[in-house]
Amino acid sequence: MLSETLRLLRVFHDLKQVELAERLDVSRSYVSELENGNRTPSLDVIKKYSEFFKIPISSIMFFSENLGGTKTDESIGEKARNAIASKVIQFLQLIEEKTN
Repeated sequence: MLSETLRLLRVFHDLKQVELAERLDVSRSYVSELENGNRTPSLDVIKKYSEFFKIPISSIMFFSENLGGTKTDESIGEKARNAIASKVIQFLQLIEEKTN
């Protein structure tokens, strides 16, 4: 769920949609559409998120994949990776709840 990953990145950094839009040089409505899953970001936009938040594109995609759930037939390494990602995502969601 790329849309949720992008939203959590913004919330974790305590930014409003309008603030992030200004810093990424996109419209606030575009950020809203991305976060609501109504638009799919281009690679250029994901790169802007990556550069702004100083997080590799691969990490954005990794967390996005893990928000969608886990497979039933996973290797031990894959289970560990998913467990860690799940904890990080839960942590970001907890921060969001505490700031609201």
